[in-house]
Amino acid sequence: MTHDAAEGAVRSSASRPARVAWGLLSALLLIWVVFEAVKYGGWTIAAAAAGVVAPDLSFLVGASGLHGHGQLPRKTVPVYNLVHRPAVALAVMLTCLVPHSREVAVPLFTFGLAWMLHIASDRALGFGLRTADGWQR
Repeated sequence: MTHDAAEGAVRSSASRPARVAWGLLSALLLIWVVFEAVKYGGWTIAAAAAGVVAPDLSFLVGASGLHGHGQLPRKTVPVYNLVHRPAVALAVMLTCLVPHSREVAVPLFTFGLAWMLHIASDRALGFGLRTADGWQR
């Protein structure tokens, strides 16, 4: 599949059933993140907010590179793809098993949960991983 800078793919080619499934997962994760934030409060709320925003901070890597509308700069793509993989968010969630302190473990888990929410929401809206050229797959 080739892309023209004027045309610029903005959404992924994921099937409608896949996007609906990601949307349902996103709704479930949103409920879970809100529940955790309300239940524990304090740093857990900050961790939830940071987890939702953190994956998109990858846009700042190489942001000044040449790219067209809907395309990421080549230097940004590897970092973007890494932080938008569910396995990475799941690994962050599992770090809650390491500390013995609930004050550390709960915000870590909630951060990973919110990160997974971000990924699921992106996929439901059609924003998936990127090709090496920076276009949506």
